[in-house]
Parts: sequence; structure tokens; C-alpha cells
Amino acid sequence: MDARLLDLGCGNGELGRDLLRRNFQGSYLGLDFSPELLEQAQKGLDESGLAQVRFQIADLSAANWDQGLDAFQPHIILAFAALHHIAGSEKRLEILRKVHRLLPHQGQFIFSVWQFLNSPRLKARIQPWEAAGLDAMDVEDGDYLLDWRQGGAGLRYVHHFNQEELNALAQQTGFAIQSTFLSDGENGKLGLYQVWTLC
Repeated sequence: MDARLLDLGCGNGELGRDLLRRNFQGSYLGLDFSPELLEQAQKGLDESGLAQVRFQIADLSAANWDQGLDAFQPHIILAFAALHHIAGSEKRLEILRKVHRLLPHQGQFIFSVWQFLNSPRLKARIQPWEAAGLDAMDVEDGDYLLDWRQGGAGLRYVHHFNQEELNALAQQTGFAIQSTFLSDGENGKLGLYQVWTLC
């Protein structure tokens, strides 16, 4: 594949390294807000992969996260398990509008959102907003607070997208939904994946 891929919320860079293992011939740029994760991502690259796979710090919740990305000119933008951690419908809408602006004609946006309500085990981790000093009136429909136990104890904000909401977001931001499928987890239903194309 000879394409330029922009990965929003790339985490520890596993996707970039996997592309290199598969003899990827294009360019990959991974963005994440965590310096610790990006440090892990860089460590996984040898010198031969540095030209094709790069990482840089960017916070999707900041107004200027897309600064300088026009020069990269991505053909495909990816966002796996990232959008559901962005708080606020207006902020998510703003990110999707920027994704649309960055893509060329016939460009694709491929992403996944967490469907944790499909898991009784994960549903049991839902916490009251008071645990974070908030009230239910402070948040939007579909917003949840989860008890997060990976790497220690904590609380994690998650927005649970449904199909109707994604349909509306695609329409509002000038995308057409090309495909939709469920995958991941013990039941194969913990990740909702979609491929959007520019209208």
C-alpha cells in the first residue's frame, strides 16, 4: 500500500510497527497526547523505519491539534478507540470537520468506537458521576464514567456512540458511511467500526 496514513490517538505505535512488518510502502504519521506512549512508539522503530513511520504529540481536545498537518496530506485518516474519549458533542463535531478538511477527494476516514454496553463485565464498571465530582446534569446523553483498572485504579470518561448518532455525525460533517461492522472482545461486539468517505 502506497498511501499517507494519519493515525489519531496512535497510543504506543503498534499499528505503525505492524505496517512496517507488512512491508508498508507509504507514509504513516501517528498522533497522541501522551509523551510516555509516544516514547514507547519511538523505541519500537529501527533506523530503517524512521522515514516511513513517524510520531508526534498532539491533543485532539486542543483547538490546534491539526496545525501543520496540511503539509502531510493524508489519503486515509484512522482513529481507533479514540473518539469515545473526547468529551462533548461539539468537540467531537469539530474534530470530524477537521478530518474532512484534511482529506482529499475520495479520501477515507476509518475509525472504531467502544461498545462496552455489549459486555456485562464492563457495564458493571459504570460509576456515578459524583465519583468524579460531577452531576449527571453536567454531562450529555451517552456519556459514562467507568472504573478503570488497567495499570492502576482510576476513572475514565467514555462516550457510547449508537448507530443513529454516527449517522447524524457523518451527515453533519459531509461524509457518507461506506461500511459498518462489529468486532473485538470476547463476544466480537466490543468495537463498532466504520469507514467514511467524502461526499
